[in-house]
Amino acid sequence: MINSIDDYIADLMVPVPKGMELIRRFNDKAKWISSDSRMCIPSKGHNQLQTIANVEINPFEIAKYSVTNQLYELITKEGRTGELINNSPKVNVSWYDAIMFCNAISRYTGLTEYYSLADNGMNVQLKPESKGFRLPTDAEWQYACKAGSNSYQYSNIDDIAWYNTNSDNRVHSVGEKQPNAMGLYDTLGNVWEWCWDLYDEETYGSYRIFRGGSFEEDERSCGSTTRRKSHPEFAIDDLGFRIAKSI
Repeated sequence: MINSIDDYIADLMVPVPKGMELIRRFNDKAKWISSDSRMCIPSKGHNQLQTIANVEINPFEIAKYSVTNQLYELITKEGRTGELINNSPKVNVSWYDAIMFCNAISRYTGLTEYYSLADNGMNVQLKPESKGFRLPTDAEWQYACKAGSNSYQYSNIDDIAWYNTNSDNRVHSVGEKQPNAMGLYDTLGNVWEWCWDLYDEETYGSYRIFRGGSFEEDERSCGSTTRRKSHPEFAIDDLGFRIAKSI
C-alpha cells in the first residue's frame, strides 16, 4: 500500500529497453462487423492480406498494472487523497477516455500533455516531443508483453492470466497473478487494453486496437499476439488500458 499518489505513479512505471519486434497484421478485404459492435470479427482467411514488419522499439516506460479504478478516480476528480491499493482495473472506458486520462495524469505530474485535443476531444493529435503519459503503441505493447519470450503465452496460462476457465466470470484486482520477465502483471487476461494504433484505416476507418484478452475469453484468445479492434467510443466491462511514457 502506498500513501502518496506521486510515489504510486513512480513505482508503477517499468523501464523497457530498446529492441525490435516482429509484428504481423491482417487486413480484411471484406468488412464484417458484429451486430452489437462488441468487436469486429475478421472475414474468412482467403479475404485477409497478411503483412509482416520488424518494428524498432525505442526505450520507454510502461505501467506494471492496468490503470485501476482508484487511480482513475484520484486523477480525474478533485480531492486527490487517500491510500492507494492495487484494486480492480478501470473498465467501461473508451479509447477517448483513455487518451484524456493520459493528459490528466501528465498535468498532475507536471509533464507536458502528450495529446492535443480538438473538436470536444474527438480530434487527437500527438506531441512526439512530450515526455507525458500516453497509450502504448501496438508494437510496444506486444514487445513489453512478450518480455523477451518467443511464446504465445510466456508461462503457464493459469499462473499468469484470468480467463474464462479460472476467472469466475468477473474482473480481478491487478497483480494477483505472476508477472512476466519485465515485471508486468495481467498483460494477458483480466481485461483487454487499448493501444494507440489504428487497426486498418482503409477498411475500418477510426477503429483502434486493443490487446491481451480478458476474463471472459477462452485460453486461445489470451496471447501476446492477439489483436482485436473497435471504434474509439466503444466501452465494455472487460476493456481497460495501461499507460506508457517515452524516455
